[in-house]
Amino acid sequence: MKKFQFNLFLFLLIPAITFAQTEKIDTGVMNQIRKEGLQNSKVMDIAFHLTDASGPRLTGSPGFMRAANYAKDQLTKWGLVNAKLDPWGDFGKSWELEKSYVAITAPWYKPLEAYPKVWTAGTNGLQHADVILITAKDSAGLDAYKGKLAGKIIIADRDDSYQLSFKPDARRYTDAELDSMQNRVMQPVDTAAMRRRREQFRNRFRGEQSMLNALKAMAISEGAVAMFTSSPRNHDGTIFVQQAGPYKVTDPANFLDIALQWEDYMTIVKLLRNNVPVKMDVDVQTKFFIDDTKGYNVIAEIPGTDKKLKDEVVMLGGHLDSWQSGTGATDNGAGSMVMMEAVRILKAIGIQPKRTIRIALWSGEEEGLLGSRGYVKKTFADPADMKLFPAHEKFDVYFNLDNGTGKIRGVYLQGNEAVRSIFQQWLAPFNDLGAKTLTISNTGGTDHLSFDAVGLPGFQFIQDPLEYDTRTHHSNMDVSEHLQPEDLKQAAVIVASFVYDAAMRDAKIPRKELPKANPNGRGF
Repeated sequence: MKKFQFNLFLFLLIPAITFAQTEKIDTGVMNQIRKEGLQNSKVMDIAFHLTDASGPRLTGSPGFMRAANYAKDQLTKWGLVNAKLDPWGDFGKSWELEKSYVAITAPWYKPLEAYPKVWTAGTNGLQHADVILITAKDSAGLDAYKGKLAGKIIIADRDDSYQLSFKPDARRYTDAELDSMQNRVMQPVDTAAMRRRREQFRNRFRGEQSMLNALKAMAISEGAVAMFTSSPRNHDGTIFVQQAGPYKVTDPANFLDIALQWEDYMTIVKLLRNNVPVKMDVDVQTKFFIDDTKGYNVIAEIPGTDKKLKDEVVMLGGHLDSWQSGTGATDNGAGSMVMMEAVRILKAIGIQPKRTIRIALWSGEEEGLLGSRGYVKKTFADPADMKLFPAHEKFDVYFNLDNGTGKIRGVYLQGNEAVRSIFQQWLAPFNDLGAKTLTISNTGGTDHLSFDAVGLPGFQFIQDPLEYDTRTHHSNMDVSEHLQPEDLKQAAVIVASFVYDAAMRDAKIPRKELPKANPNGRGF
């Protein structure tokens, strides 16, 4: 039945697509955007201030607040109005790493590149400790280690191994891949299969997490110093590292969990397997921040000028927060700097938009799209009950960028076939820059989902993957040296053009059917 309904929908939609309205493209403005964005770009200057000058941007941390205040002040200097740090709700305690030193001291000396996970406690000074190998496979097996963890550093045995890959770390989409995206058709969602896959993942995760939680609880009760964790993905100096546990004000500090690169981790494991004692020095100092536990987004506007349309809103955004081991350059400093550059371009060429243009740099994205969800919930609608606020009707469209530093290749239509012809025409002036692919596919994990969840048009751009998943995403390699200036310039030009076209269009962007209330409160 669902398949029939979808095919009928496509049949009824064909005339609308075939005889789609011709969009009014101001080629003069498009040329100005291109010239300003490609020849007078400030995107790398923005990049410096958001990344190198601000440091890691964990939500609520000093680094995040440095970047957020820079963005607010810079947007104001460019002429945007109502720039502010806008609270979206309670986040919890923030955290900062103040010191970290980890080294093997026996059977020989080696300093290690190591990253304490977020929201962990420190060591209360330099600790000299033996390392103990945990070979237990489940929680029951931990009984053999009771009474043996005091003053020890814990490391778990692993039966996986690093496999050489002969694929390049960085790549761009091929024409064939883009064609495949373009030719996809929307298929009815098999919700039963999705539920089964989710449940399988949850069961596997619960088993692993149960073992880890039991080990950490024993370590805390017996007075262990720290534990090391890693995986074969952490190779060649790249370490992927996130959080060690919860971060609410009422949650105690998490046990010190330190991520190592795989090569160092397995060196320690192999020594211990062969009964060679390993001694280490660990000195970690962390700081928690609980004076202000709210989360803040950066918001600013270019006011609309049309008497009838000025209260309608076109939005663009990306998340400003990051994890702690790098400076969040590609995740998602890239999206934030591109969005800032896009509005700078529009102000620099002196546009007078019909609709209000609003930029948002979100926080709390890494913990579950919290900033954008909080903003949407208080401004437009709560997906839990779908009671619409007046601003819901006045909203036009939201554009998001959050897949690294790669150039834009097109747009995920998020199941909204009615916008295909519109976006196709909007992309046409930039086909020569490599942006022309439109796919009906949904894409997950970015802040556009918060808008889509309450029936508002929200879109994420397709970007070349480069080395996002292989090197920089949530890793210590997520630093400004991995940014691609020419790709960022191209992205800012296309975003600026889309925002301008939406702000000047006679009608709002077509919407999908309004979703039903979702009791879990997320809508996705």
